[in-house]
Amino acid sequence: MPAKITPRRVHRGLRGAWMVAKALVSTRHTVLVHLVVTRRCNLACAYCNEYDQVSKPVPLDLLLQRVDDLASRGTSIITISGGEPLLHPELEQVVAHIRRRGIIATVITNGYLLTEHRIKSLNAARLDYLQISIDNVNPDETSMKSLKVLDSKLVLLSKYAEFGVNVNAVLGSEINNPEDARVVVHRARELGFPTSLGIIHSGNGQVKPLSRLQQSIYRDIVGGKGPGVFAWLDRFGENLVQGRPNRWRCRAGARYLYVDEDGLVHWCSQQRGYPGVPLEGYSSEEMRRQYFMEKPCAAYCTVQCVHRASMMDSWRHPQVPANASRDRR
Repeated sequence: MPAKITPRRVHRGLRGAWMVAKALVSTRHTVLVHLVVTRRCNLACAYCNEYDQVSKPVPLDLLLQRVDDLASRGTSIITISGGEPLLHPELEQVVAHIRRRGIIATVITNGYLLTEHRIKSLNAARLDYLQISIDNVNPDETSMKSLKVLDSKLVLLSKYAEFGVNVNAVLGSEINNPEDARVVVHRARELGFPTSLGIIHSGNGQVKPLSRLQQSIYRDIVGGKGPGVFAWLDRFGENLVQGRPNRWRCRAGARYLYVDEDGLVHWCSQQRGYPGVPLEGYSSEEMRRQYFMEKPCAAYCTVQCVHRASMMDSWRHPQVPANASRDRR
């Protein structure tokens, strides 16, 4: 089922093109931020280290201040994450404020709390994109994010969502039935949704080599995407599934920021504590230092959002070890 062309979709595409052009012209602004609005989650996936079941939502006034701070830094995209973001009772107000500040707004969710009313509420807030992750066909001890449970949510999204929807399947040693990824991707594409394929990582974001069967499934789903940038991404992914290192320039701390529920800035969700400083005190000088800093965890990193935010700078500005710094244009 092909996706319908709507004015809203065309507008998203134009804003995305502007985001890319802006990133290519200048390296002195943040491309992508993950903003945690609550650490609490309604599920307890065995492989996940990004949730608890007791934390309260971050107060709305603090979240709006953080959005304003990020807007002042020229941020292009804010992805709202958690925990489970849909547990935040004022999520739509955060989305609307992100859009008012001229930033692309996305949400990552496990999908359990999606209803017709909630989807229409996110439409009204002018959400740009939503990613829903589905780990298996039937729920098991590893994950309850199953197609059996979430298929009805996909149908609701296909009927009512005015925002873009991406369905993310996963592979990794923790997944009991790797063939489930094929089923998830087929169903998502049947409903007209684009898909992605994540690789479950260790507790610090490092790759766990896939089995031969998993590698075969990965290649079948991802497939060849042709020359240029897409070929580069294919090579990147192929190294990861075989457990081989990648040589790349991670721009976490500059082009990508992970802002946790306490307002602290980290390289990513799997490297919390680096640099671990408050957003309001995170200077442009420190961002520039992080831009040029070589990250020791980069070679075997599977954190896709950091790869993508760093990709546009892969050809410029060599990095240096953490105990050195430099400043170039």
